[in-house]
Order: sequence, then C-alpha cells, then structure tokens
Amino acid sequence: MGVTRNFEQAVWACTHELIALSDQDDVWHPGRLARMAARFEAAPELLLLHTDARLVDAELAPLGTSLFHALEVRPAELAAIANGNAFDVLLRRNLVTGATTMFRKELLEFALPFPEGWVHDEWLGAVAAATGRVDVLAEPLIDYRQHASNQIGARRPTLSAKIGKAFVERGDKHWARLRRAEALLDRLSSLGAKVQPKYVEAQRAKVAHQRFRAELPRSRLARLGPVMLEAARGRYDRFGRGWHAVAQDLLEHG
Repeated sequence: MGVTRNFEQAVWACTHELIALSDQDDVWHPGRLARMAARFEAAPELLLLHTDARLVDAELAPLGTSLFHALEVRPAELAAIANGNAFDVLLRRNLVTGATTMFRKELLEFALPFPEGWVHDEWLGAVAAATGRVDVLAEPLIDYRQHASNQIGARRPTLSAKIGKAFVERGDKHWARLRRAEALLDRLSSLGAKVQPKYVEAQRAKVAHQRFRAELPRSRLARLGPVMLEAARGRYDRFGRGWHAVAQDLLEHG
C-alpha cells in the first residue's frame, strides 16, 4: 500500500492513548518511551512530540551526525516550537520525522484519513500544530539507519547538490505542493472551532503563495519581477526556505 497507507492502517488499529511510530529497521535507545511519555504526562495539551535521531549506517555504525544536522535545523526553529509556534515553523518546511514521533490517539480524530500527496509524519505534525501543541526534544532517542533501501532517509545536502537542484526542470512539483497546501486548508477549515482562525488564515496565505509559485511563467526573465516582489513582501521567508526558494524559482527551467 506504500508507506503512508501502511502507517494509516496501523495507527487506525491502535487502542492506547499514546502511539509511538517505528520504522522496521531503526533501533530505539533505552528509555525512549518513558522519556517521551513523561512529557505527555507533564503537558496535557501536548498532541505530538518528536526528537532528533543519531544517523547510522546499515550495520548500525554511527555516521557522526544527526537527523537535525542533516535537515539543517536552526536553533531559532527549535525555540519557536518550544514556545508554542510549531505551526509557523511547519508552514515553511516539515521537521517531523515519523520514526522519532509519539502522539496522542485523539489526534487521529482530526488527522484521519491522510490525504493524497502527504507523508504521514508531516501531515500528523501539521494537523497537531493546528489543533493542539507540538513539541520537540533536541536529543537523539533512536538510531536512524541509512541505507540504499530507505523509503525516505536523511542526508545533508551538499552545496553542489543545492546548486544542481536550483537548475532542475520545474515540472509539476509546484502544482503538487499547491494541492498539498489546499488539502491541509480544507482539513483545517472543516474542523471549525477545533482550529484557531489564525491558523486557517495562515494556511490560506500559504495556498496563495504556492499558487503564485505554480503559476510563474516559463521564462526565467519574466519571473524576475514577480519573484522579487513576492520576496520583498516576505512570503518566501514565511512559507518557504527564503532565498533558497527564491533562487529555485529564478533558476529552474521549463
């Protein structure tokens, strides 16, 4: 059924209050469940908690780095999540990795079914941030195995990889991102009073930004003015990775 549908079926079948996700080839550190469950006991409003992970190879040898390092997580992002602003962080990009995650079963009332185009962990994180509280432990509580058969995995991109990515074919990825943003807006709108209006409005603005990016002209020169205006309005910073996204929209071809 694929990763997302398998997890959807698994969490639907769970019966206890707290659900911890696990990838079949990773290794939990001793005390992982107790460490995370204690945070839920201390914070009744907490819906989802995720952590860092130690990256290891196929034989479980440490790679000398962590998941958050690979994702280039910034201290300001962790501070914003800790201060209750996870939704604003997740508007820009996903930081929630399912293998490190625990959440309350009540979250499934709002999150199921998972929509097309979304991976289960990023969807759970986004819905949890809009309907309750998301928090993070900036310490590795699992060994996250990296190998050739990873469905997703984690690798810190090199500078050459980033430059190469900026020059790729635009294709339909921006339209796919728009559909994802619309799916989240539809879900949040359907939840009524369960979601604060500020989150619905923020997601509506994200949809508008993604539509702007999807509808950019094929000509790089014709994109220059609109992209720089959108950047000046702060929307690339609020809804994407700032100048990384600006460069992508200016340099992609097709």
